Amino acid sequence: MGLLLVRYAEMGLKSDSVRRRFERILLDNILASFAERGVEAILTSERGRIFVETDRADEAADILSMVFGVASLSRVMSFGSDMEEMRSFILERSGSLLPPGSSFALRVRRTGTHRYTSMDVAKELGAVVLEVNRDKEVRVDLTSPDIEIFIEIRGKRAFLFTEYIKGPGGLPMGSQGRVLAVVKSERDTVAAWLLMKRGCRAIVVSEEEALAAPLKRWAPGLKVIRPNELGLTAKENRALAVVFGHGVEDIEEIKRTKLPLPAFYPLVGMSSEEIEKRFRGISG
Repeated sequence: MGLLLVRYAEMGLKSDSVRRRFERILLDNILASFAERGVEAILTSERGRIFVETDRADEAADILSMVFGVASLSRVMSFGSDMEEMRSFILERSGSLLPPGSSFALRVRRTGTHRYTSMDVAKELGAVVLEVNRDKEVRVDLTSPDIEIFIEIRGKRAFLFTEYIKGPGGLPMGSQGRVLAVVKSERDTVAAWLLMKRGCRAIVVSEEEALAAPLKRWAPGLKVIRPNELGLTAKENRALAVVFGHGVEDIEEIKRTKLPLPAFYPLVGMSSEEIEKRFRGISG
């Protein structure tokens, strides 16, 4: 079984009760994304971290990198946080981490009560890495290393990893209610995505299924409906607002828009180049 460590950021700034609610929504969204792709996994969580055990770790990592609320994730190896256990693990595994002639830095992060400091761990295990790789002529470079070796210690467990995989960040989709997203162009697709990143569950109003296709990559079970009177459609779907992809150059069209609920225009401050770059990232 592979193990993935998933981090969230903005959620961690909320009060405990709100954070717990958002974390439950995030866990449900992760499971829904896995289910859509047929990936089985065991999820556990503790403050600021979610652990995913699965025998399809690479595929799970790809899915997690597109779940709103996930700030980053890493493929990790787990071992005990006793100093001798950590020494033994690094002694056994660090030889495969560094190519000949490379430089490295050991980055240690620690949560909980231990009989050592993070600096103690870095010094002790860094010396082990140097000893194991002596014949490769590796060296320490804390400023600009070729390889960064991360060790995160949480209570009685420690985790080793060498990369951070970026997630979309934001808030878990569904934590901020529903919005209607009027999608007639690529700009509208970007506008809908930005509201989804802020925790809204979007219901897409569009005549062109292809324009909604990029959003389905980010939202399992995305609902797409045909255009109708927006006020009535919002009421039927219990939507709290409507989202448009208008820019500042569309001010006259914005002025003509009359709705019985709030309207959001998240692209107003963005240039055409920024919007096009965003669309490419959303579409993959």
